[in-house]
Amino acid sequence: MADSRAECRAIAKASRENFLVATCLLPRAVRQPFYDLYAFCRTADDLADESGTPEKAVQALAEYRQAVAAMYSAKRQDGQIAGIFVALADTVHRFSIPRQLLDDLLDAFVQDQSVVRYRDEEQLLDYCRRSANPVGRMILRLADADSDENVLLSDEICTALQLVNFWQDVSRDRLIGRVYLPQSIMHRFGFEEETIRRGLDSGQTTPSEVREAIKFLCERTRERFHRGVPLVDLVPGWLSADLKLFVEGGLATVDAIEAIDFDVLRVRPVVRRSTQLRLLGQAMWQRFRSGRVRGETSR
Repeated sequence: MADSRAECRAIAKASRENFLVATCLLPRAVRQPFYDLYAFCRTADDLADESGTPEKAVQALAEYRQAVAAMYSAKRQDGQIAGIFVALADTVHRFSIPRQLLDDLLDAFVQDQSVVRYRDEEQLLDYCRRSANPVGRMILRLADADSDENVLLSDEICTALQLVNFWQDVSRDRLIGRVYLPQSIMHRFGFEEETIRRGLDSGQTTPSEVREAIKFLCERTRERFHRGVPLVDLVPGWLSADLKLFVEGGLATVDAIEAIDFDVLRVRPVVRRSTQLRLLGQAMWQRFRSGRVRGETSR
């Protein structure tokens, strides 16, 4: 168990994502379970993106699915799971995390191997339901805060985070063969995927019709963040600080896209370092204050 937990910690701490920054706000009791869940998500994502071919990725993800099934099996025998799954098994059982959440994530990673275009927003949102929302639901389980209302609000935030990443990375995704802009949106604003390709090849300003589409999608995503914001006041203080950090970070990304006039084919929008530090400082202060209040009320 100790080796498995250490492996999960190492995977999490090697991350360059905002996840690692957020862990400094977590109480010690949930930090290791957080690492265990992250290690599963990170390594499964890596299998999907770095296996060399879609066929190899699908096979590797099938092996992960078998390991998940073994974790949840009432007839599991010693030695049937190994690596990160030893620590992960302890976490999912201790916090009663439904197997469906892990299976949904694996479904999304498998889908990435064959679906690289999206017909409409409904199809894209169904992908987000499996690629993003399970993460928020698992974290709510760690906080014992997964009421029906909270789950719906969490889904809004997680889907918004996934979507804003798509709008930020239109050029990067297209270069690896993926287009997350729904075809129905392209048609609505009067352009085809070929317009995106030509815009990238020319290195010139993003065509106005593409910018208008991105503007529309960013406005919709901002509204989704705002619909999820009430969750910040409905969860324990330690999670509230983390949650607020991610929501405000997502909104700052929307602002960054707007700041370049939605010119996402020519420039990759990024949140300024000063803004990142300000948001982190605010989150740490909120976490400190919630800890002080909890300590004072327990005296």
